[in-house]
Amino acid sequence: MYKVVLLQFAGVLAAAGLASIWLGQRGALSVLLGGMAYAIPNLFFVTRLSASAARKRANAATFFVGELIKILATIVLLVAAQRLYPVHWVALLVGLFVALKANLFALLLKN
Repeated sequence: MYKVVLLQFAGVLAAAGLASIWLGQRGALSVLLGGMAYAIPNLFFVTRLSASAARKRANAATFFVGELIKILATIVLLVAAQRLYPVHWVALLVGLFVALKANLFALLLKN
């Protein structure tokens, strides 16, 4: 599970590097904000789920409550980014998309 989170962070950093070339500092920071708004809550979710599994207490409720908290935290972080920084919207969505699609990339790497 941590491999996917690591791929999310790496993908967002790579996308931010490319965005800095095309869109400058504002675009790069917008990509980082968009990607990290998903990757950071996902890191906490994976850590909590792994800890529950290690204590043999993981069940469906643990997963779904953690997923709900992750989604709500992502929304809160995206709204906070929009209110606190003049984001470049396309770059913000690109960062979010890269973080979301890292799961698919991890699945492709598994085979």
